[in-house]
Amino acid sequence: MSLSPTQRRYLRSLAHDLSPVILLGNKGATEAVAKELGNALDQHELVKVKLSGGDKEERQAQIAFLSGQTGAEAVQEIGHVVVLFRRNEQDPKLALPR
Repeated sequence: MSLSPTQRRYLRSLAHDLSPVILLGNKGATEAVAKELGNALDQHELVKVKLSGGDKEERQAQIAFLSGQTGAEAVQEIGHVVVLFRRNEQDPKLALPR
């Protein structure tokens, strides 16, 4: 699934007031974290994740791992926080603009 620029802008506006649902610790992105993130994406579709410390390459690796494991798409990344989106096909909660 690829998001258009309009859809990304809309999702960024929705994510502005969200608090991080998933907080990564010292171990970073693990299978257990990816499973919990998958559950959160099933319920909310749009989730903020606070990444663990480290340099930019380490954070990019964490985002790639979480996106790959859950099938989510990164909408926005600011510092140590990333916003991920995955459409719930059975029960969509967010109406995306065309």
